[in-house]
Amino acid sequence: MQLPYLTTSFPGVGGAIKQREEDFFVQEIPLYEPSGEGEHVYCEIQKVGKTTFDMIDQVAKALDVSARDIGYSGLKDARAITRQIISIWGVTEERVMGLQLPNLQVMWAARHVNKLRLGHLKGNRFAVKIRNVEPTAVVKLRPVLDEIEKRGLPNYFGEQRFGHRGDNDILGACLVRGRPEELLARLLGTPNPAVDQNDEQQARHLYDQGRLEEAMHQFPRRSGMERRVLARLMKTQKPGLAVKSIDERLRKLWVSALQSKLFNEVVANRIEAIDKVILGDLAMKHENGACFAVEDAEKEQARADAFEISATGPLVGSRMSHPTGEPGAMEEAIFKAHGLTPGHFKQEGRDRAKGARRAIRVKPTDTTLAAGVDNHGPQITVAFTLPPGSYATVLLRELMKAKVTETVGATEIYEPTETEE
Repeated sequence: MQLPYLTTSFPGVGGAIKQREEDFFVQEIPLYEPSGEGEHVYCEIQKVGKTTFDMIDQVAKALDVSARDIGYSGLKDARAITRQIISIWGVTEERVMGLQLPNLQVMWAARHVNKLRLGHLKGNRFAVKIRNVEPTAVVKLRPVLDEIEKRGLPNYFGEQRFGHRGDNDILGACLVRGRPEELLARLLGTPNPAVDQNDEQQARHLYDQGRLEEAMHQFPRRSGMERRVLARLMKTQKPGLAVKSIDERLRKLWVSALQSKLFNEVVANRIEAIDKVILGDLAMKHENGACFAVEDAEKEQARADAFEISATGPLVGSRMSHPTGEPGAMEEAIFKAHGLTPGHFKQEGRDRAKGARRAIRVKPTDTTLAAGVDNHGPQITVAFTLPPGSYATVLLRELMKAKVTETVGATEIYEPTETEE
């Protein structure tokens, strides 16, 4: 689905992002500071060119602890310079500060009483360079930012949420529907010439033809996950067991991508009135995330105009609250169009999700613009702060009015709430 822009009356400046790691910087803004006491060591780590999971696995191995004893508040992009905070149980501050790992730097360490959890984050601060653009075009961007700050940024999940093959949501649908054969056909077969390299395309063709051993030999070493799953399938001859061998974190990511797909469609349907609340809406208070039913839309609209509240969309799941009236009917129609119900997310033996509500818009703050020429050519730098769970690339998309180029395998910002797990 081509997601509509909010700022259609403003032209974009085009350009490209993430041509190199230093062009994209993000730093977490913590929800609270460590107390100085407790069994967990909090630390801020700057990483370059690594996913959050790669970083956690490296730190766990270096400190000889379980990756499960490391907490994090969200995922950060691989193709970037990122600073994020993690918690580590059962180690000393001195050992953490002494870590020497490639492309990782520990900025500070301090003790705290609890493990860091998903969503324990106030926001993220970004500084992004747009390249392949005329620096003088920077004057076009302030009116766009002003409009977004006034009406709100569509709280879409970015394209990278759906993986470099663009099918994470399809894999998630296979999981919640309990269809392991279909999942394996998508994961190991179904070649896509637009994103798959030649050797991987050939391996996928072989899988589609049922030539599993030949497919195993053809899959390159970089396709480690696909090779492991295929090996499990060949050994057990049971698609369900092969799917269960996939890392649980990855399976959750796929289910979340399905939730994201449905949410994006709801936001797209409401884009022209993104700053409005409707009778029957479940609105969210931005100060604390609490939701309530809108019973008097005219009365509550004043609070929406002041950006105190916003309408919400579904992160569909078994325990998600549902709006009524027009908003409820619209969400139900989107679920039905995909052949899904909240019940699909709670069945025994399948990857499940409780669900949550998510604001359909967010407010960027502390926006700044600068332009010039550096060692790599002309560029425009956009800096801004977003709430946790919101995508920098969605804001950049509004400014550029072009497909935001991503690097294969990169993982964008995503901080689910506790109720999404």
